[in-house]
Amino acid sequence: MVITSSKHIGKTPIPQASRELGSKPNKINANTLYNFAGKDLTPYGGLFPVATMLEKLGFRKLVEESLTVSRIPRFMPVYEFLLSIVLSVYVGFFRLSHIRFVSKDPMLTGILKVTHLPPQSTFWRFLASLHLVVAQQVLEVQRKMRERVWAAANVRLTGVTLDTDTTVHTVYGQQMGARKSYNPKNKGKKSFQPILTFLAETREYVWGELHNGDRPSGKQIARHLEGACASLPPCVQRIYARADSGFYCWDAIEAYEKHQVQFIVAARKTRRLLEELEKARWKPSRKTDADEQCEFWYQPDDWAKPYHFIALRYRKNEKTPEKEREQYQLFDTPQYRYRAFVTNIQEPIDLLVWFYNGRAGAENLIKEANNDAGLAAHPSGRWRTNCVHFQLALLAYNLNSWLMLFNREEEAKVDDLQHTTLATARLRFLFLAARVWRHAGREGISYSDHYQEQGLFHRLMKRLRDIACDSGGTFPPVLARALAK
Repeated sequence: MVITSSKHIGKTPIPQASRELGSKPNKINANTLYNFAGKDLTPYGGLFPVATMLEKLGFRKLVEESLTVSRIPRFMPVYEFLLSIVLSVYVGFFRLSHIRFVSKDPMLTGILKVTHLPPQSTFWRFLASLHLVVAQQVLEVQRKMRERVWAAANVRLTGVTLDTDTTVHTVYGQQMGARKSYNPKNKGKKSFQPILTFLAETREYVWGELHNGDRPSGKQIARHLEGACASLPPCVQRIYARADSGFYCWDAIEAYEKHQVQFIVAARKTRRLLEELEKARWKPSRKTDADEQCEFWYQPDDWAKPYHFIALRYRKNEKTPEKEREQYQLFDTPQYRYRAFVTNIQEPIDLLVWFYNGRAGAENLIKEANNDAGLAAHPSGRWRTNCVHFQLALLAYNLNSWLMLFNREEEAKVDDLQHTTLATARLRFLFLAARVWRHAGREGISYSDHYQEQGLFHRLMKRLRDIACDSGGTFPPVLARALAK
């Protein structure tokens, strides 16, 4: 059979592009119209996960049960006053006078359930009315919150490392407690010298206090170290500690021994210690940056018993310029420079030095707390007011550390846990354009569809919303795998 009709045998063309027309790009120039008619818009949409975490972990009830505040504010309850200061610091407004910039932000006022925040004078009067004991109570709140976060985030660290250090806050007024003391950047200026302890594994702030400008005494150091050890979660069984030469005293060693802490502390230069270093038996140090190393037992003055000391020494070379010295104590002699440490850890010298060098991470955490959490923004000339604000600023710092524990990968280990600074977290997760809407008796938050971290945001919110307190008062983990070494 022959078909004589014409037939088109050409292939169907393949579409070269999408048939849907793309949206036109925005064209903004100098003549673009603008107005202030937008309602319920906020640049701090990332506060929603923070508020969710605090609500699910029972932060409000914890604050109301722990804090003893005799003054009853009229504008807001005590909890809302403290939370507004903490969230303002978390956003990036460290001064009380800066809170006016977010006084009507719909996200912040929605979390606090108020129409607007009070003026600066009201915040200042509220802080000035708080007694010094409130600072210790805020520390206790953070200790209990840490236990709840570790339980809900499935953090099961049996061994932790405490990094203790001091910092210098220069003041330029008549603040109570300010002294002319060690201040290398602003010599001759009055300052405070806070004492801080951080967890090296999770980068959390554990314990601290606002100390005056004088060098802390041995009893003050011992009290601080005992408080840091006692504030750890119950799952911790082994404690390691690192500290610089500012904590080289018998009171600190005795406090470590009392809590069975394995420590390494940089030794301070003394005449007797120099004599021991010069007559010690030195060996080549092939696994460190030093030329030689040694170890010996030595009992400093006023110490109850001798301890194990290790030391490194470096040959001086007059032809090359002397490098800038590190913060660890260097002992100078005509031929050598020394580094010495006291420790009760039974490990080779190179491993002990490597372990101590990890303490440099605490310097970065202190810098982050000073610059990103406003730790040095002391609002008053009164000592007790500055002490309370000091702990509130560090509570805002810890909010970021706790959120990162919930936002970690399931298979992550402690060594793989990346620290996201508060400044970076603001750019990635906090500064999110959002709109708070109300319709038919319901409220919601709308975010931009161009947000690049939508997957992480959804995962974080799901984990936070799954937090629940069981009948026994504990928080079951919302992550399947535990964070451990």
